[in-house]
Amino acid sequence: MLTMWSKAREMAQLAPPERNRWVDFLRALSILAVVVGHWLVAAPYIDGQGDVQGGHLLGILPWSQWLTWGFQVMPIFFLVGGYSNGVSWQAQLRKAEKGRSGVYRDWFASRVQRLITPVFPVLVLWAALAVGMTQAGMERSQVRMATELALIPVWFLAVYLLVTALTPITHRAWKRFGLASFFALAAGAVLVDWLTLSQDVPYINFINFLFVWVGIHQLGFAWNDGVFEGRLRAPAWFAAALAVLIALTVFGPYPVAMIGVPGAEITNSMPPTVALLTLGVMQAGLVLTLEPAGRAMLENVGIWTATVLMNGMIMTVYLWHLTAFVLVMVFAWAAGGVGLDVFPGTAEWWFTRPVWFALYILALLPMIAIFARHERSFGPVRGGRVVPKIRVAIGVLLICIGLAMTAAISIASPESLSGIRLWVVAFPFVGAAFLGFGPIYRFIKNRQPASGSAS
Repeated sequence: MLTMWSKAREMAQLAPPERNRWVDFLRALSILAVVVGHWLVAAPYIDGQGDVQGGHLLGILPWSQWLTWGFQVMPIFFLVGGYSNGVSWQAQLRKAEKGRSGVYRDWFASRVQRLITPVFPVLVLWAALAVGMTQAGMERSQVRMATELALIPVWFLAVYLLVTALTPITHRAWKRFGLASFFALAAGAVLVDWLTLSQDVPYINFINFLFVWVGIHQLGFAWNDGVFEGRLRAPAWFAAALAVLIALTVFGPYPVAMIGVPGAEITNSMPPTVALLTLGVMQAGLVLTLEPAGRAMLENVGIWTATVLMNGMIMTVYLWHLTAFVLVMVFAWAAGGVGLDVFPGTAEWWFTRPVWFALYILALLPMIAIFARHERSFGPVRGGRVVPKIRVAIGVLLICIGLAMTAAISIASPESLSGIRLWVVAFPFVGAAFLGFGPIYRFIKNRQPASGSAS
């Protein structure tokens, strides 16, 4: 850990003075909030009959649903993504002016590699575990529950990858229409919700995965272009969004919880709703109001180094934190259910949270040590021919389908002999190969005929 800290300190000292450190801090903070939220909300316990129940804190304690206004911070990640993607895409366009080819391919690969390549080890591990547990005779419902819980984080990557892939189009729309591009997406989200809630149009609400998340991504472009500069602009956005969010949830049809609650008729996150979009606008107004103070805080070497360290392992922490949770739960169950006989939400349950969190962290640390060093190790192939746009499109589509299906229907199969849906596991790998990513591309390329042979 000391070695990681020293390397992070070196990187922190090399950061250019013009870098907006608040962007990096918010990225790290949002992922940490998600981790803590997941560890808190998932509340398994052993009932009076000795059976393990997958308790959900928001369903057990309705008042805790208000906490999701602080812990559902994926909007901040998309806001930061818009800022970062806007900066990097403009830099890539400047390179294009010098006549470089493969501009989009190179840019897209550099933006996506840290998102996608860390997914491969966790997918392979849980595919192997699912097969092993199935062959060992474990009930398939339990296999599915474990794999679903551990792989919950991958849904976000499918959406974020698609939003990132659309950056050239959305950025062009921002430059041409400004905030009107955001309000058009917000109007689309309102229309989709109306068709869903009032007209009972099925499946159309899935369009809001684009309207809501691209809309918040547009606010990142606005941040980068200085739209929120001034003492009152960001606070005004925060106050207005807060008022609208209260109206939508307290007096309107939307639930207070910004994530799904078992048994609820409406969920604000799967797919996202106008309420979640409003939460994103409110959070954007808040964090941009705090930006001057935050940037001053990050002049502290220790805080900035910790931010750099967290960003260097961010995808590892995000992808493996629920695996660590499952591991701790399995050990607790194998030890006779120690600690699992406490009903969630009681005073004793809250009192023991620090102990459980310490165990989750201890279980996560070896995973960080093993996998975090590889977050930047798989890059796009350099010096080769430009990947055609059709291959990029197919690659993105396959990865998104694979990750989305992993979250939606699980890699665990209730019927197959192996115990897994092999096609779900395979899609992200095949998609990465189409994009020309790292070891997969080299594996395929090395098995192609040598130059000059028929192909």
